[in-house]
Amino acid sequence: MRRATGLPVAFGGLLDDRPRAPLRIEELSGASSEVLRGLVISPGSGLGGRSMALARPCAVTDYPVARHISHEYDQPVAAEGLRSVLAVPVVVGRRVRAVLYGALRTPLPLGDRVLDAAVAAARDMEQALAVRDEARRLLGPEPGRGAACGAAGAPGGAGAPDGAGAPGGAAAWEAVREAHGELRALAPRIADPALRAELLAACGRLASAAGAPAAGTEGRAPRVGLAPRELDVLAAVATGATNADAARRLGLRPETVKGYLRSAMRKLGAHTRLEAVVAARRAGLLP
Repeated sequence: MRRATGLPVAFGGLLDDRPRAPLRIEELSGASSEVLRGLVISPGSGLGGRSMALARPCAVTDYPVARHISHEYDQPVAAEGLRSVLAVPVVVGRRVRAVLYGALRTPLPLGDRVLDAAVAAARDMEQALAVRDEARRLLGPEPGRGAACGAAGAPGGAGAPDGAGAPGGAAAWEAVREAHGELRALAPRIADPALRAELLAACGRLASAAGAPAAGTEGRAPRVGLAPRELDVLAAVATGATNADAARRLGLRPETVKGYLRSAMRKLGAHTRLEAVVAARRAGLLP
């Protein structure tokens, strides 16, 4: 949001799954303090709450005196010194999942260019969340849950990463996947061949930890050989990155990313990027 709009301050957060869930601001960029972090925004309250309730972007030129919003959050907004503020909802499947904010510390109108850039940033996040939701749906229960547990139903059964069935294990394994994608993107930038090989070997161990077949299923996952760049692109896509995001992360052109992704999908027998991610995980190529 901050990079796309050029606004000096950006912040936001996700909503939980409850009906009329509040928003908790967790991410800050360009802020001069931590006063906004952890702030809980109720639907309909303040600028962000109005954006959540209406499911559309909202903006004010001078927050302290804005008439069409409520003012429950004036104190933290004033403490951060924000004046001109916009809020853009991230809507997935007709439900607001997050709100992104951008702000100036001077009371100036935010033009159409800034608003269009903010909406585009929200659309990128919508796509990333939609991809992640679909990937989770296709994958079914996280490793260590339900059918993936051992015969006795205990967490950490055959084929499950250690601790995946513990409370918070799904979130922890998602963090492992994020880290794997970041390491894959970092590896090509390392000039030392030995160090690069060591890093890629570590990535392989992360992937095989999740992809090891469960007891009695050895040999069912097809053996697929992907080129390093094909695997780099899939690792980025698996974290919810768009083609443009993957291109920026990997230092490639978006057209090149599309080519690698098509090649990987063909080798994996997948018709969509989501199917490709699922197939790569089942083959032990991605965590």
